[in-house]
Amino acid sequence: MSQAIKTLVERLIRENKVMFFGKSYCPYCKNAKNILGAKGIQFKAYEIDLEKDGAQVQDYLLQKTGQRTVPNIFINTQHLGGNSDLIVAKENGKLDVMLSYKTEL
Repeated sequence: MSQAIKTLVERLIRENKVMFFGKSYCPYCKNAKNILGAKGIQFKAYEIDLEKDGAQVQDYLLQKTGQRTVPNIFINTQHLGGNSDLIVAKENGKLDVMLSYKTEL
């Protein structure tokens, strides 16, 4: 795994309150974006299929989180998971709790 890819992913996660790694054509990604949008949550999206280093980014995310699928969502530097994890977190209040945390930069 290249250090540049690791640095890129870690920087994106650190610099964005909600970091969304997905693919432009993925229906689960679209659903997750709709959930975030409906709650008025701003997020940074990295579309793995549209970036030249996307495959390497996805490989690093697998190494980091154990999750190969997209979307792969981080909130306040904490790994939330994918679409189904987002739905559960929204329903049980975990999403609001995660969003309310402040992180140190």
